[in-house]
Amino acid sequence: MSSDFPSANAPVSAPVCPRHPDRVSYVSCQRCGRPTCPECQRSAAVGIQCVDCVKETARAMPSRRTIFGGAVRTGRPVVTITMMAICVVMFALDWAIPNGFIFQTFAYAPFLTVSEPWRMITSAFLHSTDILHIAFNMYALWILGSALEPAFGRLRFTAIYLISAFAGSVGVLLISPIDTAVVGASGAVFGLFGALFVVQKKRGGDVRQIVVLLVINAALGFIIPNIAWQAHLGGLIGGALCALAIAYVPASFKNKRNLFQWGGMGAVVLLLVGLTLYKVSTFPTFVLG
Repeated sequence: MSSDFPSANAPVSAPVCPRHPDRVSYVSCQRCGRPTCPECQRSAAVGIQCVDCVKETARAMPSRRTIFGGAVRTGRPVVTITMMAICVVMFALDWAIPNGFIFQTFAYAPFLTVSEPWRMITSAFLHSTDILHIAFNMYALWILGSALEPAFGRLRFTAIYLISAFAGSVGVLLISPIDTAVVGASGAVFGLFGALFVVQKKRGGDVRQIVVLLVINAALGFIIPNIAWQAHLGGLIGGALCALAIAYVPASFKNKRNLFQWGGMGAVVLLLVGLTLYKVSTFPTFVLG
């Protein structure tokens, strides 16, 4: 006679790990209850969890943020090092490739704004053949980047640096003669000086040393020949405006901080583009082509 109940002698299958079906495991995840083999086990606050539950928990947890909204990261300032590496590589290529090819291809001059506008950014990664030029800029970039990149986060710091470089070229476009050729990271570096000033003010720190450094460097632009103080001024203003958008989010926007910060930096870019278009519209017809 048949029976609806299993026989006491019926074999019971051993529990196996869902990720590794060939491995028997009598240890279960404290969260989902599934068997988990030694390779998939993770120590948790209470008991053992499987690797899938640990990953799901990590995704659900909010990431740590800096005071200015950037993701908290440990280790070296990657963006700062990357910018420095690009500058050094371009400096070496300028020495290695004859006939000034690098300078002629990537340097910026106002009369090239319409035909080759990308030079407004690429020129910030070039330097003159004078070793002191790149040495000073790289030293300043390392000091400022090491302080600001962890505070702003990588994405915001990258945006400030590139916008400051663009602002430096806009400063040259607005003030310098149309045939002035410029290279150097000074505009971007001065943008970081402006950002550091804003950060110190926001934190209630002493800004006198920053002001002294800015005054000294600004004075050098008028004393030492072949220094584009116009790029310094443009970069300083651009970097300060970006930092203001990041650091001084109104209380009513706290729940939409990212929108306000990136929108503010976007407004700075639009302002720079507008100034560029205005200045270009005043160029002689032969320059516009």
